[in-house]
Amino acid sequence: MFFGAGNLIFPSALGFHSGDSWLMCVLGFFMTGVGLPILGVIAVAKTNGSFDRLAGKVSPGFAKVLGTVIVLSIGPFLAIPRTGATVYEIGIKPIFANMDPLLVSVIFFSITLLFALKPSGVIDKIGKYLTPLLLLIISLIVIKGVASPIGTPVDTGFTNPFSKGFGEGYQTMDALASILFGGLVLVSLGQKGYTDPKKQINMACHAGLIAGLGLMFVYGGLLYLGATGCDLYHADITKADLLITITNTLFGTYGRTAMCIAVSAACLTTSIGLTAVVGNYFEKASKGKFSYRLVVLVTTLFSMVISVSGIENIVKFSIPLLVIAYPVVIVLIVLTIASKRISSNIYRGAVLGALFVSVFDALAYLKIDTGIAGKLISKLPLHESDFSWVIPAIVCALVMEMFMKITGKTPIGNQPVNDS
Repeated sequence: MFFGAGNLIFPSALGFHSGDSWLMCVLGFFMTGVGLPILGVIAVAKTNGSFDRLAGKVSPGFAKVLGTVIVLSIGPFLAIPRTGATVYEIGIKPIFANMDPLLVSVIFFSITLLFALKPSGVIDKIGKYLTPLLLLIISLIVIKGVASPIGTPVDTGFTNPFSKGFGEGYQTMDALASILFGGLVLVSLGQKGYTDPKKQINMACHAGLIAGLGLMFVYGGLLYLGATGCDLYHADITKADLLITITNTLFGTYGRTAMCIAVSAACLTTSIGLTAVVGNYFEKASKGKFSYRLVVLVTTLFSMVISVSGIENIVKFSIPLLVIAYPVVIVLIVLTIASKRISSNIYRGAVLGALFVSVFDALAYLKIDTGIAGKLISKLPLHESDFSWVIPAIVCALVMEMFMKITGKTPIGNQPVNDS
């Protein structure tokens, strides 16, 4: 679920820019790109597989809004268009340099629409073999790159490597997906005979450990390979071109071609799966007002248009949204993992504090003047490391809890969560 072909472009680019600071980048990237998604699944397992129980601690309305934001993020706004852009830049362009990106996008999303409208076992069977094949290719690239480095990591003047690695891990979007679709893991465990909640959490931890080690190998290896090429390629090289160039340097044309085919096919299965998820979600959320077929059609058309803008532009567009969403999701995961006894007041306060600061951080990224409030937030502890939301989240959680205990009031939206 978390080994998306579109995510492969981020660790190598991060390593390339970090140079000899790559190890601290790895640690930060592991936390958000590997650790958080696994913790997200465990957090959902602790709420019996219910996203509404997890996010509903803030309020049922908040759960619906957050769920919609996540689905749009991993759907037509970001992740699905990125699969189409990745296919062109990694799968087609290196082999057919003169191919029109719009034509590629039309063909790619036409296939996506066809399979999403008429699901069949064919795409599942293809995906079953594609992931191991892609993992094998990446493993060969990493092993060869570590055994015979293409260069040596040098000082690139990279600052705050840990926090930048942490922030770059947002681009995987796996932590967002984990809290919405963690229930699928529990359903799978139940089908395999693990029906006891405690055993499900235990097995989710074991599966997460294995998945985490695999992701750490892939992401860590690619990040190191990027660092070894930091003194070899032009500083403005794109993320996709960097990955293709490294592969070509290590294995020549045949290795590059194998990577192109495997990544393209894996992106197609990802696109089909995510499109189906978006269709099912909005059909259910709207109680049938928006049909599955209509949502799927709109999703593929919208994604087709966005994908033509290219990977780099999609990534730039995604940053403000992820800067706002990730701190909120981190707060929900951490509090849920910490204890079931934490009150809803603490959830609300922590989310409010994190969300308030994150919105200003996103506006600052967009270079929008936020006046005195923005200047005050820039003075917060950990701001230089991009963690300025942490202290406000803690303070607001404590203040909200104390205020509610003193006044004995029930905050607006404090209704029972509908488990259905």
